[in-house]
Amino acid sequence: MADLNKWMPSDVLEPFRRLLEGDPTMSSMRVEQFMDGNALVVRAEVPGLDPEKDVDVSVADGMLHIKTEREEKSEHKGKTGYRSEFRYGSFSRSVALPPGAREEDVTATYKDGVLEVRAPAPEQPPTTEKRKIRIDPS
Repeated sequence: MADLNKWMPSDVLEPFRRLLEGDPTMSSMRVEQFMDGNALVVRAEVPGLDPEKDVDVSVADGMLHIKTEREEKSEHKGKTGYRSEFRYGSFSRSVALPPGAREEDVTATYKDGVLEVRAPAPEQPPTTEKRKIRIDPS
C-alpha cells in the first residue's frame, strides 16, 4: 500500500495540469465591460458559484466592486489509498461607474454561470456653444 504522507511527482504537477486544461479555479475572474446605450454592462464568468453565498456585488465612491469566493473539496478513494484535495480562492474586480451613474440604479443578474451588472447613466447634458469671456482691465 502506498504511503499517503509521501508526496508523488504527480502531486507537484497537478496544479499545472489544471491550469493547462483551463480549470476556472486556477485562473482569475474573466470580465468584459462595454456600454449598451447609456448603461455600463459588466459581465463576469463565475461558473459553479452560488450567487447568494459566494458572490458579493457592491458600489461605493463611484466604483463597482465584484468579489467571489470559491471553496471546493474533492476526495479520491481507491484500492491503493485515499487522497483529499481542497481548493480555495477569492477574486475581485473593480470598475469605475460612468459619470452621473446613481448607485441605487445598479442592478445585477446571474444566469448560466455569468454575472451581469448594469449601471445606467443619465444621458449627457447637451453641450453649449463656446462663449468667449471678456477680460476687463483692472
